[in-house]
Amino acid sequence: MTVRIAIPVPTSGDMEYNRQALPPYLAALEAAGATPVVVALDEPQEDAARRVAGVQGILLPGSRYDVDPQRYGEEPIPECNPADPARTAVDELLLQDAFNLRKPILAICHGAQGLNVWRNGTLIQNLKTKVNHRPGREMVEAHPIRIAPNSRLRGLVPAGESLEVQVNSSHHQAVRVPGDNLRVSAVSLEDGVIEALELDATDHYVVAVQWHPERSYTQSAFSRAIFTAFVKAAEGWQPPAAGNSKLPGDAGVQSEAHPAYKSAAKL
Repeated sequence: MTVRIAIPVPTSGDMEYNRQALPPYLAALEAAGATPVVVALDEPQEDAARRVAGVQGILLPGSRYDVDPQRYGEEPIPECNPADPARTAVDELLLQDAFNLRKPILAICHGAQGLNVWRNGTLIQNLKTKVNHRPGREMVEAHPIRIAPNSRLRGLVPAGESLEVQVNSSHHQAVRVPGDNLRVSAVSLEDGVIEALELDATDHYVVAVQWHPERSYTQSAFSRAIFTAFVKAAEGWQPPAAGNSKLPGDAGVQSEAHPAYKSAAKL
């Protein structure tokens, strides 16, 4: 039976965005061998919970909305977009299920930011750097990133290619401080903005990227590898033994501050 991946509808309030944004995620998952299970944002939580119980992984997509800054202890600045409480509620349901049962997670753009805040991290509300991080969805190679050599992403770069990879870009916010047990696995080469995070745990596959590999799936071997590795992890998922669902080191983990513009030197 094909592995099933839960993915929430990107937004509760912009149907045109959903019609444009959701199909590339579904196509990428299907091309990688998975069956997407779309979770509506307006269905009762008990129905969503039953749907999620039958999946082996979750994918958190992008959104045109921003994470509510009050969730990480800040007031919104004028450049911050409105929040989407319905999307947040479904994301949190999916994340709780995935962390309780160690289901693989792939988080993309807004999804990566939401994951980071859920893990007690913080965000930069509006980027101001020399790099254009939102050139438009048609730009396949917007800027280079540097991938950490000891990361899961490192294993997805095609053999013989550099760890400096070109990615697309469509965001105005980014991770400021990584959340509990999350480590930086890629940064923007020119300004050090954090571009990817991974859970620091060998027995739970969690990868979060700030760019959009679903948009470049057909053009980029690296993008295809991101989806293939995620689906493979989901195919191999087994529920943890009873009473052993907590991740090692999950309790009491303190986030290490990674100033976004100094991260490049660490990779």
